[in-house]
Amino acid sequence: MSPNDEILLKEGKVLPLMEEFYSLQGEGFHTGKPSYFVRIGGCDVGCRWCDSKESWNAAKYPPEATDTIIEHAASYPAKSIVVTGGEPLLYNLDYLCEGLHRRGVTTFLETSGSSGLSGEWDWICLSPKKDAPPLPEIFNKANELKVIIEVETDLHWAEENAAKVSPSSILYLQPEWSRRDSIIPVIVKYIQENPKWKISLQAHKYMRIP
Repeated sequence: MSPNDEILLKEGKVLPLMEEFYSLQGEGFHTGKPSYFVRIGGCDVGCRWCDSKESWNAAKYPPEATDTIIEHAASYPAKSIVVTGGEPLLYNLDYLCEGLHRRGVTTFLETSGSSGLSGEWDWICLSPKKDAPPLPEIFNKANELKVIIEVETDLHWAEENAAKVSPSSILYLQPEWSRRDSIIPVIVKYIQENPKWKISLQAHKYMRIP
C-alpha cells in the first residue's frame, strides 16, 4: 500500500473491499430484507468456525475508493447497506456512513465489537466473540445481540453479554452452521425456557443465495 493510500485509509476514504453484492439479509432481525452487502477485508478475531476466513487478510484486497462503494450501494432499489467483514470496525467508517446517509441509504453494521465504534449507524448487530470480547462502550448501542452457539456451554457466554446490552436490544441465539443439526434442538429448548431469546437461522444458506 502506498503512503497516500495509507492516509486515505486512515481517513476512511478507501477501504480494503473484499466483495460487494445485492441480496437479502439472511440473519437476525432484518432477515428477508433486500440490502447491498459490503464485506471489508481484515479481521483480528479469527473464529475457527468462521465462514468467511478468506476475509481475514486485508492485504489481499487493494484499497477501493469509498465514494465508489457509496455510489454502488445507492444505485440499488432497497437503499440499504449491510457492512460486514472480517471485522469492519478495524477501519474508520465515518466517511462511508456520511456519504451513504447523504444519498438516503440506511446503514446496518455487523460487528464483533472488538474495535472502537466509528460511523453513524441506523442499526447495529453485535455478535460477540470470546477470543476478542466487545469493548464496553458498544453494548448500549447494539440494537441486536446475536450470539453464535457452537456448543451448549456457549449459552453461558450469551447470557454474559445479554446482561450488558440495553434492555431494548433484541436477543438472538444462532446455531453455528456446521453444528446446526445437533445444536438447534439445544437452542430451541433453551429459548422455550428463556423466552427473552429468539432464534436466528442463516436463511440465506438454506436458500442458497449470497
